[in-house]
Amino acid sequence: MNMFSMPHIGTSPTGALGTIADVPGVTVGHCTLADGPIQTGVTVVRAHRDDPYRHKVPAAASVINGFGKSIGLVQVEELGVLETPIALTNTFGVAAVAQAQIRAALASNPQIGRDWPTVNPLVFECNDGYLNDIQALAIEESHYMQALDAAAVEFERGSVGAGRGMSCFDLKGGIGSASRVANVAGRDFTVGALVLANFGRLPMLTIDGTPLGRELHRRKQSTTPAKPEQGSIIMIVATDAPLDSRQLKRLSMRTAAGLARTGSVYGHGSGDIALAFSTAWTVPHESDFIATPPLLGDARLDPLFHACADSVEQAIVDALWSATSVTGRDAHTRLSLREAAPDLQQLLKRHTA
Repeated sequence: MNMFSMPHIGTSPTGALGTIADVPGVTVGHCTLADGPIQTGVTVVRAHRDDPYRHKVPAAASVINGFGKSIGLVQVEELGVLETPIALTNTFGVAAVAQAQIRAALASNPQIGRDWPTVNPLVFECNDGYLNDIQALAIEESHYMQALDAAAVEFERGSVGAGRGMSCFDLKGGIGSASRVANVAGRDFTVGALVLANFGRLPMLTIDGTPLGRELHRRKQSTTPAKPEQGSIIMIVATDAPLDSRQLKRLSMRTAAGLARTGSVYGHGSGDIALAFSTAWTVPHESDFIATPPLLGDARLDPLFHACADSVEQAIVDALWSATSVTGRDAHTRLSLREAAPDLQQLLKRHTA
């Protein structure tokens, strides 16, 4: 399907699959709604196959620009763990997906909300209202369950799941993913990223240092001034490196470096949020004492920081590379990068020659 060779960002090697699923245990599933004006969906990221409430993983989030309507960030900040899979959807679908997460947790653990504390659903969103009739409130609880059931090591990227109706740099955006292998203190660890890319204006687009968006904007011969950056991006980072929630907070902040390289300035109307988690250890729900593996020293984290920035930048490029053109409500259309720049390979070679 892909006629172009996607550039490799940075110098670190990629994992076997080149996605977030290179981190052992991580799986991704989609439910895609594509019917006329309804162009939306749900994407789910699972840290492992065990019960997420009983076997929590350490996590932390960074809000780079807070123009967003997510659910669950306050408790993640306080307790530093995940209790449900991570869900992505459109802005008006957040409540339905959170409700589905709660029902799924109750079905597995009837003690929740009675003998045990309540569960913290975790849902992130971007506004897909340009292509999708967001006012139709099309997302239902069943769509979350379909995405959850579909979670697998191999998954589609581009115009699928939560990414179905998303735009990126005035082109078709959506789901992108990448991975990098980092050597730390003589051991290899994997850092994987998955993004829901829905941000930026065309003149800003930069791919591997190439100001590609300026050329594409010039070709349009538009005299209309470029609008301010709007939209959002959700960046999910997974690693098998043994980190605690404080260190994962530091890792999540490095997503901003990868995001900035693509041309984003985290504009006023953009919700730019990152979450990082580790699969190296779990926190049992019923435990008086928590056994942790030896954690990496902070002074050894730089290779992971590099891997995070590179994998996020690569994942954004992957979202553009993988997307297909979509026409949605009121005949609004977003062209894929492949259609907008059929000579893309030549443009990139010209810059690097």
